[in-house]
Amino acid sequence: MTRRAGKSIRKRVAIVTATAVVTVGTVAAGAAVAGPSWGESKRPTGKQVAGFFDNWNKALQTGDPETVADLYAKDAVLLPTVSNKVRADRAAIVDYFEHFLANKPVGKKIESHVNVLDGNSALDAGVYQFTLTDPKTGEKSVVKARYTYEYEKRDGEWLIVNHHSSKMPEG
Repeated sequence: MTRRAGKSIRKRVAIVTATAVVTVGTVAAGAAVAGPSWGESKRPTGKQVAGFFDNWNKALQTGDPETVADLYAKDAVLLPTVSNKVRADRAAIVDYFEHFLANKPVGKKIESHVNVLDGNSALDAGVYQFTLTDPKTGEKSVVKARYTYEYEKRDGEWLIVNHHSSKMPEG
């Protein structure tokens, strides 16, 4: 092999090696920007998930059933506290809140257990109570209930996909 041929081969090896290093670096940088593998986004904390209830409770305070329904996914299922009907679409969820909000509910968690399943789903289950005001008499009453919220992150927004609430069976 001549010196010239040896120099040419070394030059080609250097170019191929440099190209490989740049390619690997670009792929690695892209993966770092894209986030964790398998499309899983950053996991929320239990405190963040528990705070979703506060947002929901604030929506109740607006008195607007549409505002409350906006916190539910389009395919959400609501098994409500003071209705025997399963609410499985937006219109039914809005209908429930039209009636429920007439009682000016103010919710308060008594016991909460949060399970963060992954970066896109979480559960919050426990016991809460509502102070309700009778729209005719102004009389206040307190209703204790068990609850479960299932949340999913869809298009970057946390939404309720399942919400079950039932009065405490022993009082």
